[in-house]
This record gives sequence, structure tokens and C-alpha cells, in this order.
Amino acid sequence: MQFQDYYQTLGVAREATADDIKKAFRKLARKYHPDVSKEPDAEARMKEINEAYTVLSDPEKRAAYDQVGRGYRPGQDFRPPPDWDAGFEFSGRGFGPGEAGDFSDFFAELFGRMGGARGGFQGHGAHFRAQGEDHHAKIVLDIEDAFTGAVQRISLRVPRAQPDGHVALETRTLNVKIPKGVREGQTIRLAGQGAPGMGGAPAGDLMLEVRFRPHARLRADGRDLHMALPVAPWEAALGAVVAVDLPHGSLKVRIPEGAQSGKQLRVRGKGLPGEPPGDLLLEIQVVLPPADTPQARKLYEQMAQDLAFDPREERSDSHA
Repeated sequence: MQFQDYYQTLGVAREATADDIKKAFRKLARKYHPDVSKEPDAEARMKEINEAYTVLSDPEKRAAYDQVGRGYRPGQDFRPPPDWDAGFEFSGRGFGPGEAGDFSDFFAELFGRMGGARGGFQGHGAHFRAQGEDHHAKIVLDIEDAFTGAVQRISLRVPRAQPDGHVALETRTLNVKIPKGVREGQTIRLAGQGAPGMGGAPAGDLMLEVRFRPHARLRADGRDLHMALPVAPWEAALGAVVAVDLPHGSLKVRIPEGAQSGKQLRVRGKGLPGEPPGDLLLEIQVVLPPADTPQARKLYEQMAQDLAFDPREERSDSHA
């Protein structure tokens, strides 16, 4: 996927005000709108112009685009970093009919998951009530938080249009209660922390989508946890009971006799807490000790002589 330079598409500087962007869009639309343009590539160019204007005319999309696109050049290979949008607070409004589908893969990758609006007008005339929009943000937590629950101090960046037409990022900080057993992808709802309502109607909510930071040893899949379990050759060959350290404590696991690398052991109920709790899935990795001393080399040579083992020889149990 190639990086799209929306500022270049509209022919404006990155410091352009909202008024500059609107003027540039109108000028280009008069030239390339398919209903009036004689240019051979008018339809394709108009799609590019509409896409650029959709992003740069929206303070939230523009701030997010500026953040992730810093340092990229037009046409350069582009993949957004994982969780690049964590900590951005977006309002609830989604796309207009067909908006995302008409635009590029680049647009869909960045903005395709923005939420839809909730709420609406009630009443008529001068007496109406409008519930505030829900806001959305992604937060990144440690897996350890899911075992005990926690109160996290979360800072969110909120894009705001300034009086001079530029976009600035304001920060607001919240103390958020992380429930025990929270899963990746789960939404934490903070009632009344979205946009304010009108006419005395209630405010919208703030919806926090949970992601986990990469962990050195653990990977979450729903409530299940995956982990590599290194074992010595004699533990794998003879069987053993080994200790496994987890964020919520240590447990003993039995390695079956003759275990091979790649074998998976399931320990029920030892994943993330919940009703029911997840499982712990351990993938055995047989680790060889180095032959870096005379004694170690002698032991390996003795094994080679006495065992006469050829790992490339087809064995009858391979067909089982």
C-alpha cells in the first residue's frame, strides 16, 4: 500500500488553515468535477480530491493523519504501526453513504473502523433535546492488568479546530477502572464522558477499546493465553514436572515422556480470569545445552555412539 499525500493532492501546505483547504477543494472541484470537466482523467482525479478533502477538512481525521504520516513521502510503501491510533479520541460520527467504499485502501486502513453516531433530536421547534454523541478511543494495557484489575490514568488526545483555522491536539486525563478479566477487543464504557447533550439531554458515552501491549512471553487469544515452554532434552525424553511463572503466580506442569518440540499442553482455567476463565496453552520447545566445554562435548559424543539415533530416519509412529 502506498502513502497518500493529501496536502499535495489539494496543493496546500501542511500548515494550511481550514479556509485554505476549503478554497483549494472548490477550485479543484470546478476543474475536475466529471459533470463539467473536459480533462480525460477527471473522474479519477475527483475521487482523489474528495478523499483528500474528507480527511483534511475534518479536524479529527486530519490530526490522526498528520500523526501517522509524519516523515512519509507520496508513493512510499506504507503500513501504519500497530495501535498507531491508541490515545486518540474520536467523535461518534461515521461515514456518509458509500464514503469509505469510494476511497482508497489507504483511507480504509486508517479510518475504516471509526464508529457510528448514537443519539438524535427529540421534539420540534425551539424545544428540542439532542443526546450527545458517543466518543471512541483505543487504549493499550498490559496483560497483567487483566489478572487483577487496575485503575489506570489514561491521557487522550482530542483534535480541536482553533479559531485561526488550524487543528490542535488537546489532552484530557481520566482515571479509568480496568475490570478484572478484561479481554483484548473488549469495550469499556464510561457513561457521560462523550459529547455533551443539547437541551438538557444526557451526554454521550466514551467507548474505550482495549488492546494489549506485546508481552515478552504471553499472547492472548480471547481469554486463552499462549506461551512457549522451554524444556531440557532429558525433561522431554523422560518426562518431568516443571514450574511455569505467570503474572498471577507459579504453577506446576507435567511434561509427558517423549514430548517433542511443538507439542501443545493445555492447562484448563489458567488463562485470563472470567466466567468461565480461559485456558493456558503451552507449546513445548526442546532446548539443547551448548557443547561448549570438554565435558559437554564428551557427553554428546557418547550419546551419538550409544544411541545410534537418526532424526531423519522415517519412524513407524510418524504414520500414527
